[in-house]
Amino acid sequence: MKLLYVTGCLGFIGSYFTRKALQRGWQVFGVDKKTYAANEKLLEEFFAYPTFAFEEADIKDLDHLYDCDYVVNFAAESHVDNSIVSSDEFMNSNILGVKNLLDLIRYKNKNAGRRPTFFQISTDEVYGDLGEGYHLETDMLKPSNPYSASKAAADMLVTAWSRTYDLDYLMLRPTNNYGIGQYPEKLIPIAVKSLMRERKISLHNQGTPVRNWLHADDTAAAAILLIEKGIKNEIFNVAGGYEQTNADTVRKILLQYFGKEVDLLDYVNSSDDRDGQDMRYALDDSKLRSLRWLPLKDFDTEIVSIVKYYKDNFIW
Repeated sequence: MKLLYVTGCLGFIGSYFTRKALQRGWQVFGVDKKTYAANEKLLEEFFAYPTFAFEEADIKDLDHLYDCDYVVNFAAESHVDNSIVSSDEFMNSNILGVKNLLDLIRYKNKNAGRRPTFFQISTDEVYGDLGEGYHLETDMLKPSNPYSASKAAADMLVTAWSRTYDLDYLMLRPTNNYGIGQYPEKLIPIAVKSLMRERKISLHNQGTPVRNWLHADDTAAAAILLIEKGIKNEIFNVAGGYEQTNADTVRKILLQYFGKEVDLLDYVNSSDDRDGQDMRYALDDSKLRSLRWLPLKDFDTEIVSIVKYYKDNFIW
């Protein structure tokens, strides 16, 4: 049986991972500071497992770690637009929070047992954008906005603490995630919410940016696989290989919402451009696939139930 800390366990991807870990019979100590994006209703589900414990806390303020095998860090401020408006919370959570977790591991007494592995959930945005080709795990980090800069800084802290203090780590860099349970500030849920409110969908840069879509369940499965394999001190991209423009994504949302094809221009506002916009993210995840990971979720199939869910469930 494995013992895990899972930070950000009430967040989007973190909740998918927590569910999978509990289903395997692993002991999970969840940590979440319950921001606006946390889903507190998940606690009822997770507490149904006798192997789940929980602490409401900010990762930068944690002062103790119980003995465990892994600290899996999903906790992060993640919305690019919010980081552009004000970056303070992004620096606190994404940089200082990671440093605090690393130091808590660093100060664990080796005589009391093996120190846990720090598992950082990063993002494809740390590489910046590119017109053609695919980023490898060894590529230079060139973040384009405050959010991605804070995540890149955290990644560098992880590798530096590993080298200086002999800490074991894992790092996973997922591409654009989607699925049921995402807070309505990201493209799919906010698009549905805008339609419900009879407002136009904000589509930056005329919808031309390209995103690679990966279901949160597939991301969680990748993280679980790396733990089960016992891999240490490696970085892995995870993408899934499904690319499309944001305009095409919104067209598919509109089709599912209305049940028929409609004119995109009638439902979008494409007059605004995002500062520091990355036009295309693309990852080479062949390293992960060599471990026999494959994405199981199909975007065009999943978008049907996702749009229905957000259409039927208003989220403040």
